[in-house]
Parts: sequence; C-alpha cells; structure tokens
Amino acid sequence: MADDIGRHDAEGAAGTDGADGPADAEAPRGAVEPADGGSAELAEAAEIGELVGRLVEADGMDRETRGRLLARLVRLVGESARRAGVAGMARGRWLTDLLVAAGPHIPVRDLDTLRAHHRGLAGEALADSVARVAGHATTAVGAAGGALAAVQFTAPPLLLTAPAQLAAETLVVAAIEVKMIAELHEVYGVPVAGSGTVRAASYLTSWARRRGIDPLEAGSLTGALGTAAKAALRKRLLGTFGRSMTTVGPFLTGAAAGAALNRASTRRLAADVRADLRRAPGPVATAEDGPSGGTGARVLRLPPADER
Repeated sequence: MADDIGRHDAEGAAGTDGADGPADAEAPRGAVEPADGGSAELAEAAEIGELVGRLVEADGMDRETRGRLLARLVRLVGESARRAGVAGMARGRWLTDLLVAAGPHIPVRDLDTLRAHHRGLAGEALADSVARVAGHATTAVGAAGGALAAVQFTAPPLLLTAPAQLAAETLVVAAIEVKMIAELHEVYGVPVAGSGTVRAASYLTSWARRRGIDPLEAGSLTGALGTAAKAALRKRLLGTFGRSMTTVGPFLTGAAAGAALNRASTRRLAADVRADLRRAPGPVATAEDGPSGGTGARVLRLPPADER
C-alpha cells in the first residue's frame, strides 16, 4: 500500500489526485481570505506540501505536466518568500519550515507495493531500482527547472522569479530523496513506526545527515526536529539550493547541468544510506526474501519520551 508519510495526520485534507481535484483548482486560495493571517499561511504551506507530494509521486508524469506543476509551485513559493523577507530566506529557516511542512505529504510505498511496482524485484535488486527511479526523478526536476529558466532568459523581467524557482526545485529534490530514503528503509526491513509527523521527522533527519536510521544511535530516531536536527536540515537544504543554481543558465545549458548534478547527488545519497542499512541490527536476509528478511522485518519505534 502506498500512503503519504502523514496519512493519518492528513485525513480530511483536500485531495491531491487527478487534474480535477481540489488541489488543482486555482480558485480556493483566493476565494475566501481567512481573517487570521496565520491561518492563511498554514493553508498555503499545506498547499505547497500537497504540490510537492504530487511532484514526488509523479512516476511516468509527462514533461509538460511536471513543468506546469513546478511553475505553480514556484508561484506559491514566491508568495511565501515575500512574506518571509530577505533575512528569513538567507538564513534558510523559511525553506526548512516549508520542507518540514511538506514532509507528511511525501508518499511512501510499503514493501509489498514496492515489489509489485518494480516487477517483483527483491533484495539488492529492488534497492537498486528504488535508487535508480529516484535518480531519474531528480534528474527530471533539474531538467524541468532548467527549461523554465531558459524561458525566463528570453523575458528578463521574469528573472525576478529565479529565487522562487530555485527554492521550489530544492523542495522537490529534497522530497524525492526523502521518499527514496523512506522506501529504502522499507526494502531493508527497518521502517519507522509512528504518526506521520514522527515518521517525517525521522526521515528528514536521515536525509539531513545522509545516514540510515540506526535505532541504537542517539538522535537517529526522533519524534520532533530539535535544534541540532533543524540546523543540519537547514545546512543540507542550503547546499541543495546552491546546487540548484546551476539550472539558472541561458538556453538549455542550465537544464543539462541541473539534471546531471541532481542525478549524481541522489546516487551518492542512496549509496551512503544503503551502506548504513546493511549494517543495521536485525535478522539476516535471504536471497529470496531480500534485505528485509521476509516476514522478520524490523520496525523502528521511538523510545519513551523521557529517554529521547
């Protein structure tokens, strides 16, 4: 079964499937202005999270649709950036908050769904396929962002949207890699249990540290992002943001550069995380069952609150 990381937390929220669902409509955002500015910001963050989730789940999505969704995300991120101000953007706190809000919307498939989706593969072959699909996805985002930048270079006034474009690309690339990490944990039989917020925090921390989750290591499992985890996440996001700057180039040079850098970075991340997961404590996998060890899958659970 494939569900958002925060499937339990997001019940009752606007749908994100299909072109005619509530998440695709442009009107709801401006139709009724909430009296509380904070509520408006929360609604916008939720919509950004839903859009990121759709772009992350976009297996087989055509380039035109991906470009259209990315352009819409750029517009929303731009509006959010203007409210955050220069200081909030420069420190990376604003971008970090957006990714944390998007975390529960990131779709993650369980082991059975992954095996069905990847033609029955298991073990290292399945892990290879999950990493390869993620690499293709981040490559596509880099290419789409570069193509959008190429259009902007033909209309100089639109270059003002470049920071928002880079931020949107950064969010989507990060979310794709977080999804990959979560699904690799499924493949290797060490999924994180708990609410959507708990799972999202743990996988975001894993992404920030470029490490698999080790339940025996302090701080590896977390119910909420603490100061150190947020600092690591902010640093990692700013690094990804800097890499995205290669897409803002004339013609299609940015598309080629962005695609290549994203693919290489995602592959390195997958290799690092898989190396950790192979060393994770638990039953030894068989060739038939794969890294998860079949029915003997380990489930990572948070320690009691007073032990965190």
